[in-house]
Amino acid sequence: MCGIAGVLNFDDAGADPDLLRRMIQTVRHRGPDDCGIHIDRNVGLAHARLSIIDLACGHQPMPNEDRSLWITFNGEIFNYLELREDLIRKGHRFATHSDTEVILHHYEEKGEDCVEDFNGQWAFAIWDSKNQKLFLSRDRLAVRPLFYTTCNGVFLFASEIKSLLRHPGVSREVDRVGLDQVFTFWFTLPPRTIFRGIQELPAGHSMTVQNGCIKSQRYWQLDYSPASEIRKIGRREEQEYSEQLLDLLVDATRIRLRADVPVGAYLSGGLDSGIITAIVRRFTNTPLKAFSVTFDDPEFNEAPYQEEVSRFLGTERHEIRCSYDDIGQVFPRVIWQTEKPILRTAPSPFFILSRLVREQGYKVVLTGEGSDEILGGYDIFKETKIRRFWGVQPDSQVRPLLLKRLYPYLPILQEQPPEYLKAFFHVNEEDLSNPFFSHLPRWMLTSRIKVLFSDDVKDELRSENCYTELEANLPEDYYRWDSFCRAQYLEAMFLLPGYILSSQGDRMAMAHSVEGRFPFLDHRVVQLAASIPPNLKMKVLNEKYILKRCAEHLIPRSVEKRPKQPYRAPEGKSFFSNGRGRDYVEAALAPAQIRKTGLFRPAAVQKLVDKFRRGLAIGIKDNMALAGVLSTQLMVDQFIEHLMW
Repeated sequence: MCGIAGVLNFDDAGADPDLLRRMIQTVRHRGPDDCGIHIDRNVGLAHARLSIIDLACGHQPMPNEDRSLWITFNGEIFNYLELREDLIRKGHRFATHSDTEVILHHYEEKGEDCVEDFNGQWAFAIWDSKNQKLFLSRDRLAVRPLFYTTCNGVFLFASEIKSLLRHPGVSREVDRVGLDQVFTFWFTLPPRTIFRGIQELPAGHSMTVQNGCIKSQRYWQLDYSPASEIRKIGRREEQEYSEQLLDLLVDATRIRLRADVPVGAYLSGGLDSGIITAIVRRFTNTPLKAFSVTFDDPEFNEAPYQEEVSRFLGTERHEIRCSYDDIGQVFPRVIWQTEKPILRTAPSPFFILSRLVREQGYKVVLTGEGSDEILGGYDIFKETKIRRFWGVQPDSQVRPLLLKRLYPYLPILQEQPPEYLKAFFHVNEEDLSNPFFSHLPRWMLTSRIKVLFSDDVKDELRSENCYTELEANLPEDYYRWDSFCRAQYLEAMFLLPGYILSSQGDRMAMAHSVEGRFPFLDHRVVQLAASIPPNLKMKVLNEKYILKRCAEHLIPRSVEKRPKQPYRAPEGKSFFSNGRGRDYVEAALAPAQIRKTGLFRPAAVQKLVDKFRRGLAIGIKDNMALAGVLSTQLMVDQFIEHLMW
């Protein structure tokens, strides 16, 4: 893992080395081991390296043999050894043992189509001097970040937005449509970001900058079988799917252990991380270090399950215990890393956990991210199934009971009368045909906090419709899939890269120079999972059924059978205690500061803040509202009003 940055001047003026140095220094947390810059007249590439493979010879930017190609690369190509052997057979000669050099040679061989053969997580830029072309690419699921903008005749790109802001001409302004999207979906719709004029390269896309033209193209698309082709599966086929999935997971894990430094694992106490950790143990002869986060608050703490899995697998477990104070204390630094508003405190414990990993001398960890999205683990998939039943059987009396079964970890929901649940999850005929049927209740709940928006923001958004923009981002075949597959696509291609992998994944790990690797996001695993019939992913209301088949004998049976527990972290109490907010909270949410920012209504925000000060019963909506407003205010302060260089 590394940090990258670069510029291309359209007017052929020489690239500014001082600008490149400022840009790459801003992301040195991503690569503290080495730093390099290459300039070819109007083009400049910069690189901050986190040394993981070929520690001695992997300096970047790196050229090919005749120095006609130069690359700056962030990420890993996990199948680089196989590609390297094939390239050697074709006559290519290598000067290093790095995966970076493999990218260059494969580009020589196949041009822009080279990315189709890569198994990995990447964001890179290649300067092709013979063709005067800058070629950029981002991995299939956007595990690694890549942002870009144009300013005063200059094209700029970088791993993080803060690096682009080192150019004095880049506008520092909130994109209010992007704000609307975050306060609806939890993410902005690529290529849009929360900063006006700054864009991100979407998942599975490449880009060329040549002759003054910027062109992006999709090279990979997640696809599902049409609803009309889904059929019932017998026991034999079920067993075959289970074996295929486990075989691919084993291989995906095996190649993700390729490194010249020690590799550890995150252990949450759940099914996904337990399976990955169990597979890792197959390939290690030394004790595996597993890292866990626990909480003082028993409502969120999963330490007993983590300990059980660790004992079963024989790992050396290291834990960091998070208090309300810990989470609130690091929240401003979390926003500096996310570079956008967030509606939960969930990234904070990951920030703290990655710090522990680095303190233990580790640079690489394997994690279980991605399993819930591709194999149907989230409550939203159960919810979709029940709501569809609700729409087809409107007179059924078991509907509220089914919904309560979904959320045993939310006591407040268990206390609600059936009428409340009916009102919230109400389904009519029009809802059943809505392309976003699965997610509408969630998005409508989140949207309720937009009542806090200022009149100026509401006026600007009056002619905007974030659902229309989302629909424009959907593949044509989306409308042929059943509701379960549609829900999976929305989670895997939007929420996963737009929130989970960015705010909780890459950014929190790389804040402390730690690389996360995700076997479930191996594209072979993702594509196999998409081909598995929905009833094997969600059998009645048994989530990730096919993965549980794989888990037999790998992890404790109690963990395998344990109902899915979504990852959550303490919220309101992290910011308020004894009737007062933390100093930065009081400053960021003060009426004068709210007015200055101009995005929210001061009176409405103060009413919300007063509820937390008084310790009143707080629900999901208010917690999201507090995190959303506070993180937005902190973001504006850090990136617009007072840049933290």
